[in-house]
Amino acid sequence: MKTLRPLQSVEKLENATGLDPIVTTMRDLVQAVIKPGALRDILHGVPIGHPLHPLMILVPTGTWFSAAILDAIPGSTKASAILIGTGVVTAGPTALAGWTDWSEGHEQQQRVGIVHAAANIAAVGLYTLSLVQRLRGRSGKVLSYTGLAVVSAGGFLGGHMSYRQSLGANHAEDVPHRVEPGWHAIGALADLPEGKLERKMLGEVPLVVLRQGNDVSVLSDTCSHLSGPLNEGKLTYDGGNACVVCPWHNSTFSLRTGEVTQGPATSPQPSFRTRVVAGRVEVSLPHAG
Repeated sequence: MKTLRPLQSVEKLENATGLDPIVTTMRDLVQAVIKPGALRDILHGVPIGHPLHPLMILVPTGTWFSAAILDAIPGSTKASAILIGTGVVTAGPTALAGWTDWSEGHEQQQRVGIVHAAANIAAVGLYTLSLVQRLRGRSGKVLSYTGLAVVSAGGFLGGHMSYRQSLGANHAEDVPHRVEPGWHAIGALADLPEGKLERKMLGEVPLVVLRQGNDVSVLSDTCSHLSGPLNEGKLTYDGGNACVVCPWHNSTFSLRTGEVTQGPATSPQPSFRTRVVAGRVEVSLPHAG
């Protein structure tokens, strides 16, 4: 079965370069307002291990959909107004998390995302007007049902970004399934530069390697955020803990554990156990295969 023809137009948004001036302006504004730090990491979802925005969006969309059902039931006017008001109030923080993730996406994701955001802003406006009408003793149902249609269209674009374009997905999820269980040699310890990031291959899986004396740290080289090459990134230290900063969007990972120390990445890097046998470095990935 083919994709419905009207929905195929969504794919064209990815390459709609006419949206780029708006995208650039909004991206710069978001990054200027929400600077790197604890708040930005919370909005990305670093503490919970996956993006926060999809979780938060359940509240406004859930309350608005429930209001639509109650609007079809006589005597439910007050309850519908409460639900619509709840959705309007929670839409702001939800959008803030979404804008934060969007600002770190690539250009095709951002083009779709700017239309997604426009649809949601329009929906919030319609629901706000509906709420005002209800508080004045009028119906407001046409406005809210229109708002539901608009936010549903925006939700479709959000699904396209998440599942078709993989914004927010773990781009290193496949690594454990591409590595054989057990120990594998990746080269001689003496060939690794001291205190510098080095790229090695384990079959077809790229690795980023750091040697510090006889200690070797190894992570998957493909950034879990958007597949950036970590070996081209910057080596930093956090309280003596060596970290690598992705060159694409500045996601930062502990080289010892793979843990995210700064977003936008929310998924940790696959971290390999290491040992030196007869002068050669061997690696093993827990739960591989």
